[in-house]
Amino acid sequence: MSLFQERKTKLSQRYEALITRRNVPEELGNGIFERYQYPVLTAAHAPLHWKYDFNPETNPYFMERIGVHCVFNPGAIHLNSKFYLVARVEGADRKSFFAVAESDSGVDGFRFWDRPIVLPETEDPDVNVYDMRLVQHVDGWIYGLFCTERKDPNAPKGDLSSAVAQCGIARTKDLLSWERLADLKTSSNQQRNVVLHPEFIDGKYAFYTRPQDGFIDTGSGGGIGWGLSDSIENAVIKQEIIIDERHYHTIKEVKNGQGPAPIKTDKGWLHIAHGVRNTAAGLRYVLYAFLSDLHEPHKVTHRPAGHLLAPEGEERVGDVSNVVFCNGVVALDNGEVYIYYASSDTRCHVATSTVDRLLDYVMNTPEDPLRSYACVQQRIALIDRNLELA
Repeated sequence: MSLFQERKTKLSQRYEALITRRNVPEELGNGIFERYQYPVLTAAHAPLHWKYDFNPETNPYFMERIGVHCVFNPGAIHLNSKFYLVARVEGADRKSFFAVAESDSGVDGFRFWDRPIVLPETEDPDVNVYDMRLVQHVDGWIYGLFCTERKDPNAPKGDLSSAVAQCGIARTKDLLSWERLADLKTSSNQQRNVVLHPEFIDGKYAFYTRPQDGFIDTGSGGGIGWGLSDSIENAVIKQEIIIDERHYHTIKEVKNGQGPAPIKTDKGWLHIAHGVRNTAAGLRYVLYAFLSDLHEPHKVTHRPAGHLLAPEGEERVGDVSNVVFCNGVVALDNGEVYIYYASSDTRCHVATSTVDRLLDYVMNTPEDPLRSYACVQQRIALIDRNLELA
């Protein structure tokens, strides 16, 4: 057997073993959700024909020609009894693109489609695109809202890092063919983590935004925003209001942003978001949850303190360490919830829960009183109640 054929055979066998590996939930956990033993998507899940030249004459050593560095931050949707993730795939060249992976179970067996998504460009081409939120809107379309990044035209000469981030919008009916719409227009200098609300509000398209002064620095941006647009084809938000503010010495003191579109429940809209704080080791990203009014989604009704999910174990290590990020959730009609989150900008995981458990968490976990003394009083009250029951 030639070196080419030997390597191709062994790599193909290893790939199939990875794709068909069963995933199992952790034992006990925290009662809110269950993590799973293995990531659901990694760079190793990228098909071999994305990376290798299969022609032995032009690739006698069967070496990678176009590498895949990591797979993370997937949007998620459930269609025709299957789970679909539109993942951010980052090549070895640092450019990200979108690709669809599907699974029957939602916790394992995710296999990428043969080809990545071909996302049309606008007249001002994107340099990089990433972090798509999928929303099945009541207007009949599936929308993908994502970050489109371009070099900052006002950056000083020689500055090759400054960028402008805005919200790109595309739509589809089948995840195969995508129509590119105009980028969202707001009065903010930069927009990242924009999410489309799945229903009309006052006959308008509603958006969760994250206004920023700079590409990295939030500046005067105060948290998760909210705005309405008459149109989706040429979406314009004339006024943004902040519905979930940042706070000093909390998990969201540096910045925060909406994750996926919220889940509709009989108690209100259930949100999963990310919060960022600074540490001596750099920025730390965690997930948190809150509930907003069923009829006025911009009005938050419950804000449980602290994080819902933070990086643990190997999740803390990766391309950008100490980070978890979620922009994809699936809520089934039977109440099951699948939370797809990435760790350290490297790989994708799943945690499972139910609508009832998540509602219990957001409605019965106390709010952050914002001072150590008051936090101790909260904990002592819990301890005292428990000791009386002992």
